[in-house]
Amino acid sequence: MQAPPLPNVHKPTIMSLQLEMRFSGTLLATGTGFVCRGKSGYVLVTNRHNVTGRHQETGQPIDTKTGGVPNELVIRHHSIYGLGLYTRATEPLYDGERARWIEHPTLGEKADLVALPLTQVADARLHPHLAGDDKDDLRVDVTDVVSVIGYPFGLTVSGTAVWASGFIASEPELPFNEPPVFIIDCRTRKGQSGSAVIAFRGQGAMVKLADGKMAMFDGPVWRFLGIYSGRIREDADLGLVWKAEAIRPLLAVA
Repeated sequence: MQAPPLPNVHKPTIMSLQLEMRFSGTLLATGTGFVCRGKSGYVLVTNRHNVTGRHQETGQPIDTKTGGVPNELVIRHHSIYGLGLYTRATEPLYDGERARWIEHPTLGEKADLVALPLTQVADARLHPHLAGDDKDDLRVDVTDVVSVIGYPFGLTVSGTAVWASGFIASEPELPFNEPPVFIIDCRTRKGQSGSAVIAFRGQGAMVKLADGKMAMFDGPVWRFLGIYSGRIREDADLGLVWKAEAIRPLLAVA
């Protein structure tokens, strides 16, 4: 089977995956996640509130109409048969009464991020984050442009993710409310929870590195910064990002 062409697609675009949170086949909500390599194999990293179906702070069901919470996650993977083709995998969220997802080893349920071991990937081509292919010494600072790569309202473009861009709104080196979280100013919408957040600099850009030096790169460069968790309030464009440094301890036990 030949895949339809997807010319000049940037790698971060195909690294964010569309999720459907379901209860026994009934759709409750959509979201975003991405693949990482964990201690025991590949895992899906997404927000904790996506898999629990409950508000991270209040514990109340997010689906206020039915009060339902998900028991399975449908992931739209890229297919092994070519870029532009997709395969849908249903991952159970529970093994009997036990949750299958893995929470942060020290922060536990306080951290709005989890790792779900992947079992249905025979026909999937995985594109993991935190695999060393980004420019991790690219310097980012307050007011710098960042992108949230996900699926607002479940929207796709030829099956791939949408980039919503905004600005770093808090000092990246200062934690917000103790956890390893920083704030961005970005107009995000439902469905983007669990999106990868990156700093992306275009082709031929002069960029600043962590040591203060400037460097020119022939092609685009980017740095993975963390996972988008949602807005601080429904009426605000300020959103929370859990830093990459919070994801690494999770992967060490997942």
